Amino acid sequence: MMAKNKEPRPPSYAVSVVGLSGTEKDKGNCGVGKSCLCNRFVRSKADEYYPEHTSVLSTIDFGGRVVNNDHFLYWGDVTECGEDGIDCKIHVIEQTEFIDDQTFLPHRSTNLQLYIKRAAATKLQSAEKLMYICTDQLGLEQDFEQKQMPEGKLNIDGFVLCIDVSQGCNRKFDDQLKFVNNLYIQLSKSKKPIIIAATKCDECVEHYLREVQAFASNKKNLQVVETSARFNVNVETCFTALVQMMDKTRGKPKIIPYLDAYKTQRQLVVTATDKFEKLVQTVRDYHATWKTVSNKLKNHPDYEEYINLEGTKKAKNTFSKHIEQLKQEHIRKRRDEYINTLPRAFNTLLSNLEEIEHLNWPEALKLMEKRPDFQQCFVVLEKTPWDETDHIDKVNDRRIPFDLLSTLEAEKVYQNHVQHLISEKRRVEMKEKFKKTLERIQFISPGQPWEEVMCFVMEDEAFKYITEADSREVYSRHQREIVEKAKEEFQEMLFEHSELFYDLDLNATPSSDKMSEINAVLSEEPRYKALQKLAPDRESLLLKHIGFVYHPTKETCLSGQNCMDVKVEQLLANSLLQLDHGRLNLYHDSANIDKVNLFILGKDGLAQELANEIRTQSTDDEYTLDGKIYELDLRPVDAKSPYLLSQLWTAAFKPHGCFCVFNSIESLNFIGECIGKIRTEASQIRRDKYMASLPFTLILANQRESVSKHLPILRHQGQQLANKLQCPFIDVPAGTYPRKFNEVQIKQALRGVLEAVKHHFDVVSPVPIIKDLSEADLRIVMCAMCGDPFSVDLILSPFLDSHSCSAAQAGQNNSLMLDKIIGEKRRRIQITILSYHSSIGVRKDELVHGYILVYSAKRKASMGMLRAFLSEVQDTIPVQLVAVTDSQADFFENEAIKELMTEGEHIATEITAKFTALYSLSQYHRQTEVFTLFFSDVLEKKNMIENSYVSDSTRESTHTSEDVFLHSPQRSSIAYSGYPDSEDDTEAPPPYSPGGDDVQLLLPTPSDRSKYRLDLEGNEYPVHSTPLNCHDHERNHKVPPPIKPKPIVPKTNVKKLDPNLLKTIEAGIGKNPRKSRMPLAPADDVDQSDNYAEPIDTIFKFRGITDDIYAVPDDSQNRMIKIQNSYGINNVQGDEENGFPDRISRTHGERRPSKYKYKSKTLFSKAKSYYRRAHSDASDDEAFTTSKTKRKGRHRGSEEDPLLSPVETWKGGIDNPAITSDQELDDKKMKKKTQKVKEDKKQKKKTKTFNPPTRRNWESNYFGMPLQDLVTPDKPIPLFVEKCVEFIENTGLCTEGLYRVSGNKTDQDNIQKQFDQDHGISLESMDVTVNAVAGALKAFFADLPDPLIPYSLHPELVDASKIIDKTERLYELKEIVKKFHPVNYDVFRYVITHLNRVSQQSRTNFMTADNLSICFWPTLMRPDFENREFLSTTKILQSVIETFIQQCQFFFYNGDILETSESVAHQPPPSNPVQMVDPIIPLQLPPPLQPQLIQPQLQADPLGII
Repeated sequence: MMAKNKEPRPPSYAVSVVGLSGTEKDKGNCGVGKSCLCNRFVRSKADEYYPEHTSVLSTIDFGGRVVNNDHFLYWGDVTECGEDGIDCKIHVIEQTEFIDDQTFLPHRSTNLQLYIKRAAATKLQSAEKLMYICTDQLGLEQDFEQKQMPEGKLNIDGFVLCIDVSQGCNRKFDDQLKFVNNLYIQLSKSKKPIIIAATKCDECVEHYLREVQAFASNKKNLQVVETSARFNVNVETCFTALVQMMDKTRGKPKIIPYLDAYKTQRQLVVTATDKFEKLVQTVRDYHATWKTVSNKLKNHPDYEEYINLEGTKKAKNTFSKHIEQLKQEHIRKRRDEYINTLPRAFNTLLSNLEEIEHLNWPEALKLMEKRPDFQQCFVVLEKTPWDETDHIDKVNDRRIPFDLLSTLEAEKVYQNHVQHLISEKRRVEMKEKFKKTLERIQFISPGQPWEEVMCFVMEDEAFKYITEADSREVYSRHQREIVEKAKEEFQEMLFEHSELFYDLDLNATPSSDKMSEINAVLSEEPRYKALQKLAPDRESLLLKHIGFVYHPTKETCLSGQNCMDVKVEQLLANSLLQLDHGRLNLYHDSANIDKVNLFILGKDGLAQELANEIRTQSTDDEYTLDGKIYELDLRPVDAKSPYLLSQLWTAAFKPHGCFCVFNSIESLNFIGECIGKIRTEASQIRRDKYMASLPFTLILANQRESVSKHLPILRHQGQQLANKLQCPFIDVPAGTYPRKFNEVQIKQALRGVLEAVKHHFDVVSPVPIIKDLSEADLRIVMCAMCGDPFSVDLILSPFLDSHSCSAAQAGQNNSLMLDKIIGEKRRRIQITILSYHSSIGVRKDELVHGYILVYSAKRKASMGMLRAFLSEVQDTIPVQLVAVTDSQADFFENEAIKELMTEGEHIATEITAKFTALYSLSQYHRQTEVFTLFFSDVLEKKNMIENSYVSDSTRESTHTSEDVFLHSPQRSSIAYSGYPDSEDDTEAPPPYSPGGDDVQLLLPTPSDRSKYRLDLEGNEYPVHSTPLNCHDHERNHKVPPPIKPKPIVPKTNVKKLDPNLLKTIEAGIGKNPRKSRMPLAPADDVDQSDNYAEPIDTIFKFRGITDDIYAVPDDSQNRMIKIQNSYGINNVQGDEENGFPDRISRTHGERRPSKYKYKSKTLFSKAKSYYRRAHSDASDDEAFTTSKTKRKGRHRGSEEDPLLSPVETWKGGIDNPAITSDQELDDKKMKKKTQKVKEDKKQKKKTKTFNPPTRRNWESNYFGMPLQDLVTPDKPIPLFVEKCVEFIENTGLCTEGLYRVSGNKTDQDNIQKQFDQDHGISLESMDVTVNAVAGALKAFFADLPDPLIPYSLHPELVDASKIIDKTERLYELKEIVKKFHPVNYDVFRYVITHLNRVSQQSRTNFMTADNLSICFWPTLMRPDFENREFLSTTKILQSVIETFIQQCQFFFYNGDILETSESVAHQPPPSNPVQMVDPIIPLQLPPPLQPQLIQPQLQADPLGII
């Protein structure tokens, strides 16, 4: 019963695998694949399949439990599940023949039958026989799975006959087939199923397989299965087909040909491989290990399937390849990062193209290693290559392995880097070139879109080269610059028009009328129109400015950190404390001047010679000077000494002065360089105030060898250097002396040093006694404009450098106190330094005894602010005007500075104020004496000022139109240190003495020292000042050119007035008709000959700004009335009738204070002009209009009425306060003038032709005439051109900036005027600069009716210049020149030859042919700059003139073509009409006046009056 209930066990079958076996002789070198077939069927997993099995065993292995002394192996069993679901167990037996590894003969076993007999056995028995796994199992059975053959015996149920169809190893297939045939015969006797397994089909030989199939076809029921144990193809099919033959109940399996089965198997493998690889690719860390990953994946079906099919080894290999790939990807990524970083490293270490452009790669590597930043960019590894070291894992270390640079990629990056630098340099150059192109296009306005400009630059080379983005970027940058510049200029314009804004009180709100007035005035300004496209920004700037004007604070100052209040507070906070600490020591050190330490500087032994000469004149180093004995300590040092600076200043030797001696141009240049080094050392390094003010004295040594040859040049250059350095110059005295130095020179030099020492330390005053800080005798306000181009310490240095300066009360951060002796007592003066915007409130609300108004002579806005502020100051308060610039040379070289300084001085003259100038480069400007006269004037008027302040505090200040002009006091002419000889000549005096060969010092003589003591600074260097009643000590150093004698006029009974004076007087009485008693004579009745008066000592008398050089005695009162030379004479009748005596009498009594704008014609006319401009559109009959009446026969440039002209009012008009005009008279005049203006406008509209404006404002019979009228066949060169060229080549060929630096326009006009009057005049006698002559020469050509180079030839010149071949181009130009009119050709050749000589001195004058062509081509060719088409040829025309200058010898003298411009500079043309002198130092200031140039008689009229 129990047996029936048990589940039936699956059927069990035993299969015997047989085939060719035996010794190597029988079966060859390898078997037929029986073991591999069994292995793959029993253990199909790849890891359990062993491809190598051996039949050669040792006796021990043969006798082991696995073989068990049998010639068969038990492979174990396999449970198979058929397609019908029936399971069966298959035991596999392999019949083989083991060979003894010793005898190589079959081992002896219990069954001694042959293999054919044994293989066909159906019953096998072997006790405790273990399952065979692999060869390694033999002898190590305990390490493998141990499974016994069931019951030690098996009954064979079927046979698998293996036939190897591969190319046998040393075996013939026929022999195998014969063996199989015999074996089959024995097997068939057992009546058991047999199936043929064609093994090793993966290495199949086709005809072998066909023979096997043929063999099987000849047998009954014998099937062939094509198998491959290596790829596991049809192995299982072979056994299941045999089982079906044994059990007919099972379904018959389909036997598939090998190729089809192989494809199916490989598809399974490929699919599994893909799945496994995707699984492996999830691992991204190349540091992962197989052990870790396999443990994670072992339960994954894709992993298990691949392991079963391909095995762990292949899986591990796949994983290893993936890991290696990850590592290589990481290395490649790091390499790419390093390669990408290389350009940045090269930019850091090899950024200089000039340094590496010609280096090869190894040289560049060596250069990089020497760089200090090398370690920051690269790392040198101990082990290489870098990708096999742990450096690949240091992801935070961004340094590049240095061995990477040995690769080709790195070298290529370096080459690309060099090319990038080259292209970037080219790109930058082109961008800058394009930027310059934009700068040359004048019509680009701020805010103009790029699209409007692009069409004008389409053909530009730089525009074509750069990208669109670069073009827009450059244009945007250009727009930012011009917009910023336009805004700055607009802001500056607002400050220049300060009178428009500052006429209202603080915290006021401008009315709509006021805003209309502002806009009406500003809208005429080009700087206002420049922001037309940026109207909102312009409006914002204007409103911001107005807001600041009426609500000024330090925080809202438009100058930001440059606000004067901020800078003053910072400076005083730092300086006053140091002054208080060091005052007593300073006084003690400076008081002892009985001993004078002198530093003597010279070259080639000159210093020692001067020291010996001084010792010769001394007694035991004691020198007697002016009755006092001084102990001298001399220290001569050669200028070439390397220890110059160290010897100059030591603890034991502190020089009081330095004598600088020279006897040649070379030594003078050397001295100048040494002084520059000394001053730089003192000011920048040591910051020593003694050294900074060390007095220098230039001394010219006598020339015994060539007394007259070089002395004038040395004197000229020495004086010039002294002017530049602002120091005295000691000339060689007249006469001859046996020694190089004269006693007079030494004494003059010593006096200068002593005066400088006394002046600097102010030892005449005792140690100051500090008063109570709350007390101040005088309260002075110094005003300066924010943003002015000078340092605050410059304007404060006259106070801070004085030992009498101390801090003010606590809380007054912008004030300081001075203790000065004024008169006979010591006074305490409080100086408050404020900006103009902060001073406005002080001006109205606080007691101020005087104003020091500072302005920059470089800035019109500074003068505008001064005028606006001064206009509202009460005229009872004394004012000191201070102009600030770099040096006195600015006055001579810069017309704008000259104009502003002259305007300031003129205003000072008009309001009876003081005027002085401070020079930042002067060593004498740090002195309080410059303000001493001003302080005295303030002290004198102190009571009147305080009374006026008290009275103003108790009542409202009201001013009517009638009171305005009654308070202007009449005064005598104010002395003026300038020397204007005409309306156009307003230059200041030169800082040299006119004494000729006599030794002259800039310091005063002992006899005059008492007059100069309080104002010593103004005479040591040219500070312009206008003190009252100082005629005796003022000097006018300039001698005017000879003037024509005036027509003789009677000195009495003058009945006719100059027309302009008449208009002036009419305007003055217009507002007060009750003063007028009789009508004035009309202007038309005035005879021109009556407009002259007798000259009054034109040369040696001292004049003020009003040019009072003519005077006529009054016949009734017998007194002198001085008037300007540009107007007629005044008489007593007019004076009395116009109310002048009444006005004069009222000035002596007390009066209510007015404002300075009513006292100054300049200030009043400026405000008047604003009103006129703002209301000019309202009516043609307005009172304030501009007079356009011309003076008969004497045209003077400006045609406006001098009283009403807002510009340069000091150049005309009588010395009188501003006078209002009669309304009726003005109306009548205006109607006539308006009609005339309209006619002029109509006429101007008709004439549209292009004619360059002439600079002349006088009639000439020479200048402006056709060139043919000025030459003759004998003299083909105009006389004026010849004179100018000879003068320039004789005196100034080496002048720096020749033809580029503008000369004084007044001098240029005077040169032409005087030549007009006398063609034989000598330019050398006119005392004019080379630049003025050069300017006059250019003006000659500019005034010609037609240009020197005819317009008709301009296109030919342009076309010729475009010829690429140089030789062809030059010959074509030469042919064009031959087409010139003969007169033009001769003059053109002469001018180009001269310019060639100038270019030869380019190393000295810096005027190359290129520079000269830039300066001269517009003059010679007269282009129309308003024509846009012309803009494209400007550079071409300039290059044409440059070519003419360079190739002068080729064009005009049949010379050879020069290759370079340098060769031109060293090869003079054959024609040399004038003898050139040796090069000298370029002139920067006017030369000293020579006595021989002073004309004893006045023979000409340089002013053009007659």
